[in-house]
Amino acid sequence: MARFRAILKSTVQACADYIWPPMCVGCETPIRDAQGLCARCWDSVTFLSGPVCEACGVPFEYDLGPGALCGDCMRARPPFQRARAAFIYDDASRSMILAFKHADRTDLAPVLATWLRRPAAALLADADIIAPVPLHWTRLLSRRFNQAALLSNRLARLSGTKPVPDLLVRQKRTGTQGGKSRRARQRNVQGAFKVPARHRAQLRDKRVLLVDDVMTTGATLDAGARALLRGGASAVDVITLARVVLNHP
Repeated sequence: MARFRAILKSTVQACADYIWPPMCVGCETPIRDAQGLCARCWDSVTFLSGPVCEACGVPFEYDLGPGALCGDCMRARPPFQRARAAFIYDDASRSMILAFKHADRTDLAPVLATWLRRPAAALLADADIIAPVPLHWTRLLSRRFNQAALLSNRLARLSGTKPVPDLLVRQKRTGTQGGKSRRARQRNVQGAFKVPARHRAQLRDKRVLLVDDVMTTGATLDAGARALLRGGASAVDVITLARVVLNHP
C-alpha cells in the first residue's frame, strides 16, 4: 500500500508539472525542479556563505577570526545577540522579495524558508521559540498575510522549533521605513512592539529566534528584540531572508 501511494503521488506530481511546469522563483521561466532558481538567477543572487560579523551578520571581505565584530557593533552592540541572512538584498533578489511581500506570492514561502535553514542552523540549535516580526492589525487586514509569519511557521516546521506566531504584537501603526534615515527609522518604531501578558510566562528565560524578510538598518529588529527582552526573554537572535549591505555592487 505504501509503495502504491508513493507511485500515485509521483504520477500526480508528474502530471501537475506537465500541466503547470515549475517556474523559477526569480524570473518565472520554466525550470526542472519545483520552487527553485534557474541557472542565471542562481548565479546572480549573492548568498551569504562567508565570514560575517558575529553580532549583526554583515559580511566581511576577509575572515577576521571567530567572534569578530564590525565597526558599528564594536561601538554599540545591538540588543539581539546574532543576526544572520540568506542573501544580500540587491537588484537580483529584490524581485523575489517584492513578489513575496506585495504580489500575494505566498507560494514562495516553502522554498524561501528552505533557504533560511542553512544560515539559521546555529540559531535554531539554541532557540527555544521562533516568532515573526508582526504587522499592525490594520496593515495585516489590508495585506491579508504577514510574510514574516509565513517564513517563521515554515522554518519552525522544518526545524521542530516551537512557533509562537503572536509572541509580539505591534501596538502602534508605524509609517513605512522606506526612504528614512537610520535615526528616523529608530524613532519610527520606538515603542512599536510589546509582548502580550498571556505570553510572558512561557517567554521567561527563553531564547527567541525572531524572523523577518529584510534587514536594512536593523531598527525594526532592534525594537522587536528590546520588547522581547523586556518581556522576559533571556536572549534574542535574528534571521532574515535578505539584508542590505552598503557599497555592495
